Amino acid sequence: MADQQSTPTQGSGGGTGLAPNIASTLCYLCTWVTGLIFLLIEKDNKTVKFHAWQAIFLGIAAFAGYLVIMVIGFIPYIGLISLVLSLVLWIGLAVVWIIAMIKAYQGQKWLIPIIGPIAEQQANK
Repeated sequence: MADQQSTPTQGSGGGTGLAPNIASTLCYLCTWVTGLIFLLIEKDNKTVKFHAWQAIFLGIAAFAGYLVIMVIGFIPYIGLISLVLSLVLWIGLAVVWIIAMIKAYQGQKWLIPIIGPIAEQQANK
């Protein structure tokens, strides 16, 4: 389902002075906001950059998903489905976010399907 690669958990995290696994975990804390903050601060650490990009893209995907569900909510007769879709999306995002934070803390590079490879490309630029 998703690729896992081990990354180091020791050493300085660069601009923050945090260990890379801590900085990577914190990228997911407040979705795209903390992802953007760590992306700007940790310019040289590719592991942290990867998790920052992945958190940003996950936040964008969540926003897009909720936007689609909101539009569906205005369609007569189908609108009630949006309540169920919203709940499913919320639970799914919560699970993915928790897994991403745990994997980042463990020092693993967990690629979220679709989003992960894009984040990896951005981090390697």
